[in-house]
Amino acid sequence: MIEPRPDINLASIYAARARLQGQVARTPLIRSQALSQRFEAEVFLKLETRQPTGAFKLRGATNMIAALIERDGRDTLARGVTTASTGNHGRAVAHAAYQLGIPAVICLSRLVPDNKAAAIEALGAEVRRVGESQDDAFDEVERLVASGMTAIPPFDDPLIVSGQGTIGLELMEDQPALDRVLVGLSGGGLLGGIGAAVKAIRPATRVTGISLSRGAAMWESLQAGHPVNVAEVESLGDSLGGGIGLDNRYTFALVREVMDDHYQVSEPAIARAMVDLLDAEKMLVEGAAAVGLAALEEHGLDIRGQRVALIVSGNGVALETFDRARALAGA
Repeated sequence: MIEPRPDINLASIYAARARLQGQVARTPLIRSQALSQRFEAEVFLKLETRQPTGAFKLRGATNMIAALIERDGRDTLARGVTTASTGNHGRAVAHAAYQLGIPAVICLSRLVPDNKAAAIEALGAEVRRVGESQDDAFDEVERLVASGMTAIPPFDDPLIVSGQGTIGLELMEDQPALDRVLVGLSGGGLLGGIGAAVKAIRPATRVTGISLSRGAAMWESLQAGHPVNVAEVESLGDSLGGGIGLDNRYTFALVREVMDDHYQVSEPAIARAMVDLLDAEKMLVEGAAAVGLAALEEHGLDIRGQRVALIVSGNGVALETFDRARALAGA
C-alpha cells in the first residue's frame, strides 16, 4: 500500500493559511434552506465562488508561489511561472503572478472552454493552446521549465494540496460537528487537502469524492490500484477532467487515505444540479461545482438528520454552457 506523504498534514495546512492571510478570501459556509428541506438534513454550501478568481484554486497557487519566494527569494521566479490547467488553476496562477509582477504562461488543451481562456488572458498571462488533453498541455509546461520557467502544478504538490486544505480548516471552524463533506474529485488536490484537514480534526466526518462518469482518471486509477491514463471527454464538469499523472507522487496516495466513499455522476445529473442551484439558490456555477448535489440526487444518498457540506468549487461557466445544461436537464 502506498503511504501518503508526511509533508501534507495539519501543520502544513496551518502554515498555508498564514501565507494566504490577506491574499485569499475566507469564504462563507451558508445553510441552504431549500436543500435542507429537500434532504431532511442540515445542508451547507461552501462558496469558493466568492474567491477573487471565482474558484478554490487560488488557495493552492498562491500558497505555492508565496512559499517559493519565502524559501528562495523573488529572483527565483524572475523568468516567470507556468502551468497546465483545465481553466481554474490557470486563472489562479495568472492572478497570483499578476499580483507579484511575475510573467506567466498558462498551457491549455483545446477542450478548455474559451471563456476560461479569456479570463486567464484578462489577467495578463499568455495562453498556449496545446493538443487535445491535459497531458499534451503538460508536455508544453515541461518545455517551458527547461527554458527556465517555474512550474506551478495544478494538484500533485504538497504546497498546492496544503493550500486547498485551508478550506477544511474553515469547514471545521464553522461547523465543528460536520457529519459529511462532498467534494469534486479529479487530480485529488482539493479532496486530499480538505480530507487531510478534516480527518486530522474530526476523524468521524465522512469525506465523499465525486467524479465524472466518463473520463475520470482518479476513479480508474483507484480501481486499478495505481495511476493510469484515461482519455479526456467533453463534459459539463470540465474542471474535473484531466489525468493524475502516471508518476503521481502525492495525491493518489492521499486520496486513498482520507476518502471514505466515492461516486460517479452522469451528465444529466450534473445538468439538473446546475439548474437546481440557480433556481433554489440563485447561484450560476460550473458543472464541477454542482457534483455534490448531483451525487445526492442521482445516488439517493441518505443524509437525513446529518450536517452535510457541499463544496461549491467555482463559477467559471459560460452562458452557452449553462443553456446546454438547462436543455439536458429538460428545464
